[in-house]
Amino acid sequence: MNKAELIDAIAAESGLSKADAKRALDGFVNATAGALKKGDRISLVGFGSFSVSNRAARTGRNPQTGKEIKISAKNVVRFKAGAELSGTVN
Repeated sequence: MNKAELIDAIAAESGLSKADAKRALDGFVNATAGALKKGDRISLVGFGSFSVSNRAARTGRNPQTGKEIKISAKNVVRFKAGAELSGTVN
């Protein structure tokens, strides 16, 4: 499902217009990105939680040449599915 299909599904499920559904989705994405950038954790009960964790620097290997390369540390976004979402999927 791409963004346009998600907007269509939100509009159909909620009774909002497609334009309102797009604004709502964009608002959610922007608010989530802003909170994660500040280091906050976002919990949606039943759906899951988003958080930021630090991935340490490490040594990797270039698969074409076999040469070792340094991979720098960075922050990564983590998502852990909630019980209700996991139950729905399984």
